[in-house]
Amino acid sequence: MDYIVIILLGAIWGSFANVCIHRLPRNQNVITGRSKCPKCKKKILWHDNIPLLSFIYLQGRCRKCKKKISFQYFIVELISIISFVSLYYYIGVNLNTLYLIILSLIFIIIFFIDLNHYIIPDILNFSLMIIGFFKSFDPNLNTNLFPNYINSIIGGILGYAVIWSIIYFYKQIRKKEGMGLGDAKLMGGIGFWFGWVSIPFIIFIASVIALIFVAPSIIKKTRKMSSQIPFGPFIIIATLIYVHFIEQIKLLLSI
Repeated sequence: MDYIVIILLGAIWGSFANVCIHRLPRNQNVITGRSKCPKCKKKILWHDNIPLLSFIYLQGRCRKCKKKISFQYFIVELISIISFVSLYYYIGVNLNTLYLIILSLIFIIIFFIDLNHYIIPDILNFSLMIIGFFKSFDPNLNTNLFPNYINSIIGGILGYAVIWSIIYFYKQIRKKEGMGLGDAKLMGGIGFWFGWVSIPFIIFIASVIALIFVAPSIIKKTRKMSSQIPFGPFIIIATLIYVHFIEQIKLLLSI
């Protein structure tokens, strides 16, 4: 019964994440207004908007115009459910779980917005920073994962400063923008969440993953070295790796 509730919560919040992913880049209100088909703009009835099930029943098409709806909607809801279930299974019900659920939802929204639009809305980054700093005052949280407020502040400043420095020096050398400040704010938010020690690891791993991702297309000459890529998703993947292996990383660094 517990897992049914967790799955339902994950599905509901995954559906809300889809709303945010669609509306935030378009500066639309994410709270009010019924969902509409992206193609015909007709309002979607409640029974056609049931997470996962409606997509499967309608075979990924709008009931009215019969045009395909992006499979991304299904993927986002599925990832949200997996996140909720995994956190409940490994951690249980406590404040650590609540904060990590909030983080996972923000990460999901940022991941797909940046992947599709090459932007990270400030409201997401600033929410990440504020919540990350706020929770650092709670001594009852997992201190191995979450830093105190001093380390949180240092992490936030360092995370932003490192990416900002990369952006600045790249612009001085190449005379054009290389990354966006959204990536710097995202790293700042992650620094507030996990402290200064997380920054070098996450930036290094994110860079390696990005290089692995783009290298084949550069070798095949289907992508130029100067081509724009969304770096936010790589930062998020690297952060998830850091969180998963934090004990081994800190042991390795003898921290």
